Amino acid sequence: MKNWRQLLVIMLVSTIPALAHAERIKDITSISGVRSNQLIGYGLVVGLDGTGDKAPFTTQTFRNMMNEFGITLPQGTDPKLKNVAAVSVTAELPPFSKPGQRVDVTVSSLGNAKSLRGGSLLFTPLKGADGGIYAVAQGNLVVGGFGAEGNDGSSITVNVPSVGRIPNGATVEQAVPSSFGRGDSLIFNLDQPDFTTARSMTEKINELLGPGTAEALDATSIRVSAPRDTSQRVAYLSVIENLEIETGTERAKIIINSRTGTIVMGQKVQIEPVAVTHGSLTVTITEDFEVAQPNALAEGETVVVPQTNINIDDGGDSRMFKFGPGVTLDDIVKAVNEIGAAPGDLMAILEAMKQAGALKAELIVI
Repeated sequence: MKNWRQLLVIMLVSTIPALAHAERIKDITSISGVRSNQLIGYGLVVGLDGTGDKAPFTTQTFRNMMNEFGITLPQGTDPKLKNVAAVSVTAELPPFSKPGQRVDVTVSSLGNAKSLRGGSLLFTPLKGADGGIYAVAQGNLVVGGFGAEGNDGSSITVNVPSVGRIPNGATVEQAVPSSFGRGDSLIFNLDQPDFTTARSMTEKINELLGPGTAEALDATSIRVSAPRDTSQRVAYLSVIENLEIETGTERAKIIINSRTGTIVMGQKVQIEPVAVTHGSLTVTITEDFEVAQPNALAEGETVVVPQTNINIDDGGDSRMFKFGPGVTLDDIVKAVNEIGAAPGDLMAILEAMKQAGALKAELIVI
């Protein structure tokens, strides 16, 4: 790809008007091979105010650390590490991170430490999935929670004092190999697979850069030809990722959270003609205990007999409403508000409508 063509593309992009209800490619895709990497390490936090842990692995780690510094603790002695806690250290290494750059780390207690407030993390190597050391962490913790305990055993805890963070607490030691500069093409992966969006993105790129530049592989991946030179590839992607395309609409979905009662309906939800009746059914079960005594002339023992009462109340306020063809989300919300259905009642109504084939949407219960 020649430089003059790169400049021409940039000039063309700058004159393209913004599309209505369009999204930039950079906001809805990621490039295959360009990703962050998770790092983890094990270390010690010291300097705590008597809130450390008493786990055996903490003592073992402390002994090993002392041996590294040439200090040998007498066998059989208990260091009683009230001010030390064993912790896990995690970090996310962003793509293209280079040695010398710094990243944030999260420090979490592994034992029974009550709080990490005021502690300092000692030198901790951070490893990747391949076992290689990609960063080292060290520094003072920032802990958002705190706790207090009285002599009588009463205590209070705010937030989580056993977890803290160290901003810029890790230094990158080596870069993670990337496939960004390899091959003659790059693959864009849509965050939400959609055939319409994949087609729209392919057509937009080919319209600007020429036929055959982009090729949709499936509903998620679009392969785009790219220059081999890294500097040209960066400028090339800068142009592509700022293109605005029309995205496909999501499938009609209704999401129900059965634990919280939250119900979310998508914009494209529609209902076929159907009649629905709504009623409030209340079942009350009470259990009383009565004492049963035998007759004075008969043999037997005095026993306690449970007496169960069941009351059912339908509320007496049942209503029926009818949905006509082509009902939209606005109509559904309006009807539900008119009958005053609670979330639990609405869940039952939606499930029944789905079973009846009247609900034209995917019903997802989480």
